[in-house]
Amino acid sequence: MWALVAAGALGVVAGVLAGLFGVGGGILFVPTLTLVLGLTQLHAEASSLLAILPTAAAGAWRQRRYGNVRWRTALVLALGAIVGVEAGVQVAEALPEHTLRRLFGVLMLAVAAQLAWRTLRKPTYPC
Repeated sequence: MWALVAAGALGVVAGVLAGLFGVGGGILFVPTLTLVLGLTQLHAEASSLLAILPTAAAGAWRQRRYGNVRWRTALVLALGAIVGVEAGVQVAEALPEHTLRRLFGVLMLAVAAQLAWRTLRKPTYPC
């Protein structure tokens, strides 16, 4: 029972962050599903991909109302993502669990480093 409550709370937090920052939620979903709910890395990644569909749809629907969606760019991005996710799933299935977990950790460190770099460098605003 507590796993369902934790999953629901994770969904709410990820939904808020997705709406606020435009992040997909995988950065939150995958570590929480593995560390808190005990899923394997592969199961957490697959569950995260499925869970993000309604989050992305709801966020895009709301942003569309404000005129913020660039449909052509989104379509090209989506088509590329479909090809990429198919390739990624094939690689993920072939890798051992510990390798997949380490690669995900490297990705998280790279994202954190990029965010830190962009935050710390002097902003350049047009005058």
